[in-house]
Amino acid sequence: MITEKNQEVELRRLAIHTQRTDVAPEFVKKISIALSVLLADVFALYIKTKNFHWHMSGPHFRDYHLLLDDHGDQLFAMTDDIAERVRKIGGTTLRSIGQMSRITRIADNDADYVTPKDMLSELWEDNKALVLYMKSVHGLCDEAGDVASASVIENWIDEGQRRAWFLYEMSRS
Repeated sequence: MITEKNQEVELRRLAIHTQRTDVAPEFVKKISIALSVLLADVFALYIKTKNFHWHMSGPHFRDYHLLLDDHGDQLFAMTDDIAERVRKIGGTTLRSIGQMSRITRIADNDADYVTPKDMLSELWEDNKALVLYMKSVHGLCDEAGDVASASVIENWIDEGQRRAWFLYEMSRS
């Protein structure tokens, strides 16, 4: 006779055998959502960084232009890794630009003209915010025992802090 308790045990056993990783199913959804929002934030910051890269002007044009190009490359490199982390643990991630625009926390800037100093200051604030977002996701991954996601996030936090540092120092002129 199958009891409710036996059925529950069997369902748990089956779930363990069908999981892609050792991340508990209840955390797969939470981490997938958190990483997908982070992915939207990184894409938004990438586009904003490239926008400012393309529209930079002034006496420090070359230095700022090259800095923002490096920052854009670094941000873009994160995108595939974030999405693939979600897929590796069995979740789904962003499917469209519309979805990205609905969930990003990075404010857009499509002004006709932004001063170089304001560009650097705005990107400094955005990179600091991104670091805080990543620390939050890192905490969730730690709680879930998702060591691999937590590990790559640590590297991204370091990169984000470095970007923020450079932007801060350059905006002080």
